[in-house]
Amino acid sequence: MEKNIVWHSATVTRKRREHMNKHKGLVLWFTGLSGAGKSTLAHALEECLHQMNCRTYVFDGDNVRHGLCGDLGFSDDDRTENIRRVGEMAKLTMDAGLITLTAFISPIGEDRERVKKLFDACDFIEVYCKCSLKVCEARDVKGLYKRARNGEIPSFTGISSVYDEPRNPDIVIDTDKLSIEESVDRVVSLMKKNGVFTVEE
Repeated sequence: MEKNIVWHSATVTRKRREHMNKHKGLVLWFTGLSGAGKSTLAHALEECLHQMNCRTYVFDGDNVRHGLCGDLGFSDDDRTENIRRVGEMAKLTMDAGLITLTAFISPIGEDRERVKKLFDACDFIEVYCKCSLKVCEARDVKGLYKRARNGEIPSFTGISSVYDEPRNPDIVIDTDKLSIEESVDRVVSLMKKNGVFTVEE
């Protein structure tokens, strides 16, 4: 890092933002295969939290690649950089006092571990949207699996590229077994248990 760059400490602190929001800043990192329901769950959870008057934002994998990461492809190096950028953005929005939800395949275990290290344990929840490849492929919401099977998409996770299953996620949501309502309830219950909605005066 350039030695002449100095971090500027603001007078409006994260603690003050959280006090105004009446909830803590947090990052919920949704990972899983394409079609596992990451975006569906993240947005359903955001809707639930919004109705609870929480301040939230979802970083969706496809949306981010339209702008912030629009210059990246899908090589391992580009995937790593994609996740690095999102991790740093999530750190900033958490400091802003938001409950930040990120929905990314993030297939490389080392990349996810690197992101985790940006946060204190209480500030980060890894949500593994667990779903069999068979079910994900049967859903094929975007038609990507079919194209990957036809050789039209190189390095497609689960087909021609590996997905490193999380070793110790904070919560596992079996999205091929649970309804979206049950899935949301389980994540909210963990957030309550972790004191996200309790802010000291």
